[in-house]
Amino acid sequence: MVLVVAGAAAGSLAAAAAYGIAARGSQLLSRSVYRGPGLRKSIALTFDDGPSESTPILLDYLEKHAVMATFFECGMNARRLPSVAREVVAAGHQLGNHSWSHPYLFLRAPGAINREFADTQHLLIAETGAEPVVLRPPYGLRSIGLRAVQNKLDLLEIQWTIIGNDWKLPAAGITDRVLRGAAPGGIVCLHDGRGVRVKPNVAPMLVAIREIVPALRDKGYTFETVSELLRPDAPLEAFGERKRPRPFQK
Repeated sequence: MVLVVAGAAAGSLAAAAAYGIAARGSQLLSRSVYRGPGLRKSIALTFDDGPSESTPILLDYLEKHAVMATFFECGMNARRLPSVAREVVAAGHQLGNHSWSHPYLFLRAPGAINREFADTQHLLIAETGAEPVVLRPPYGLRSIGLRAVQNKLDLLEIQWTIIGNDWKLPAAGITDRVLRGAAPGGIVCLHDGRGVRVKPNVAPMLVAIREIVPALRDKGYTFETVSELLRPDAPLEAFGERKRPRPFQK
């Protein structure tokens, strides 16, 4: 009987841990959101794992079509390509913290998790002059210690409503997946990098985005950064000039 009870307790703890680590709506290990209010027809495009050598191609397309997005960048990539990180901010996009080396956080101690995000935060501020106010854990997976990082750095965790699976699907599959999952207030997760690889192949995403943007516009969607998407519902014009990420105060 004791063994049965112990086994049931262990199973419950394992289920709770799995929920806390992976469930997009879980608040057990961090303060997290995965969608906006959804009361106006807007959507947020987010890009993880940059900056990469292909990010400028994406930036050119977004600028030509007046699309604002949010870029969750890795510290190692920003250190390697600081000029590209600066291009993201100069174009008016929102910058987010995606850790230093893109690890599985649940395999790291709390102190190591703190260093992953603190080092990235300091580098992004120093290189771009923009202070991220949002983070996304690598793979969307949390761990003990993430909430302490949020409190220390004042970062809100952003999950996603739709993930394009663009690291494994062809362009047509990415496009179909995003368009089928699109809804007001949605947060789309795509990738302009592959972890911390040098010169990653993100060609399928670059093809897909050229289909996704006009298709969503034809359906009446507007594009916002994550922070804009999460504001109380009101016409975007009510906020006046588009706000940039918080500036770095030396």
